[in-house]
Amino acid sequence: MARSNTAPAQETNPPEFLAWHVANKGDKGFWTRIGAAWFHRDRKGLSLQLEVVPINGRIVLRTPLDDEKKEPGA
Repeated sequence: MARSNTAPAQETNPPEFLAWHVANKGDKGFWTRIGAAWFHRDRKGLSLQLEVVPINGRIVLRTPLDDEKKEPGA
């Protein structure tokens, strides 16, 4: 069953979260931005858009910093 009322407005709204791949190498963690997430209109779920899918490490969702929200295409 399609849920047309829960689709995110990704074209006009900045993402609620940015998706990061975190790879630990020794004592350091290396963070690479890999995507973004938006709440559904009813705020009962998220749509996650990934540009790449890592095969190791972990994916972390964090709220964007103010300067990240202003980036073109973010």
